[in-house]
Amino acid sequence: MKTDRAPETAGSVVRATLDSAKLNGFHRKLALYSSGGPFLDGYILSIIGIALVQIGPQWQMDSLWSGLIGASALVGVFIGGAVFGPLTDRIGRKLMYTIDLIAIIVCSVLQFFVADAAQLFVLRLLIGVAVGADYPIATALVTEFAPKAWRARLVGGLNAMWFVGATVAAFVGFFLLNVDQGWKWMLLSSAVPALLIVIARTSIPESPRWLHSKGRDAEALEVLRTTIGEHATLDDLPEAETKTPMSALWRRGYLKRVIFISIFWTCTVVPLFAIYAFGPRILELFNLGGGNLSHLGYGLINFFFFVGNIAALLLVDRLGRRPVLIWGFAISAAGLFYLGLQPGAALWLIALAFAVYAVFNGGPSILEWIYPNELFPTEVRASAVGLCTGISRIGAAVGTFATPWSLTNLGLSATMYIAAGIAALGAIVSAFMAPETKNVDLHVASSLS
Repeated sequence: MKTDRAPETAGSVVRATLDSAKLNGFHRKLALYSSGGPFLDGYILSIIGIALVQIGPQWQMDSLWSGLIGASALVGVFIGGAVFGPLTDRIGRKLMYTIDLIAIIVCSVLQFFVADAAQLFVLRLLIGVAVGADYPIATALVTEFAPKAWRARLVGGLNAMWFVGATVAAFVGFFLLNVDQGWKWMLLSSAVPALLIVIARTSIPESPRWLHSKGRDAEALEVLRTTIGEHATLDDLPEAETKTPMSALWRRGYLKRVIFISIFWTCTVVPLFAIYAFGPRILELFNLGGGNLSHLGYGLINFFFFVGNIAALLLVDRLGRRPVLIWGFAISAAGLFYLGLQPGAALWLIALAFAVYAVFNGGPSILEWIYPNELFPTEVRASAVGLCTGISRIGAAVGTFATPWSLTNLGLSATMYIAAGIAALGAIVSAFMAPETKNVDLHVASSLS
């Protein structure tokens, strides 16, 4: 196995490897195009919360259907990640990189024509499947191209675009909410960025690490020389004969990693997605604006989530993965706890508590994709990401489905206490199980040795 080898030189020529390469225009382009999936996920999940404000009264929708439609995309993400992660490891990253977005375009257009809650539920479920498929595809591709020094920022930065999508959705919803049948245009609108992204992605090549894992070294080297330079080499990759079967995910070493990632990811997204799916209603209960104005407050909270992601990206390679994850959970839990303790506090204190939760949630959020991509080898990377995504979305779907029931039957304070407890659990699990992968080559971080 060729590991930990410094870049070779031929005279004065540096032979760059995937881990040692300098950040270049291709890396930036890949990260930008790959961030389209998270952008769409944030947009799609957030726009439904606003659309339901119109749809609910129009269709006389009860809390059961409201919860089902709010959670439908999350259930779809579970299916998409579980099914298409292994498929991506089998047939490669590039083909699936565009097919999933085409499905989002088609289903987004069909949403314009739905006539009842059941039809909308089915389409939201299918959109979720496509989004779930994109997570393992796009994050694996970025991870497998990214230089070691930039891996965390490039992969974690994808998650920041989730909040950009959610913020854009909040403002689109604000402008369309007073339009007759505006909900149709809200749900149709996701087709526009999806179309632009799928066109851009056609220029991205196959992952050289995946090609190498299949013994296709000549193709892998050609991709490397096109993307990181003519003197690129495969010298930092393990021998192609070293295989990790899918069954390894259920064995002791990698199973422990699956459990850790699934728990901390679930603890991150359960309160987050509940707030996103029913954000306007929650803000109104806190008296943070009424009617359509609550959607502007919703957009500002999205902005704080984005700020938190950027701050975490700046710190994750300085402080390390563990402290960013543990303290992010602990402080965001404190913000949620205050919201439960003092729901009638002054508006500026409520807004500050929401901001604390949103900003410090950034650490766990970016590590949702950094950890699973770093801790599993190329042969099963997409499968592992898909599996962990799917498990986390089961919890998120349950939380999103239960949120309107909890707000109605348990009250606002109890709902916030539950959310704070989930975040606190994430901090405890992370303190016991989170590894440190800062400044570690990808094939070393993903091995069990």
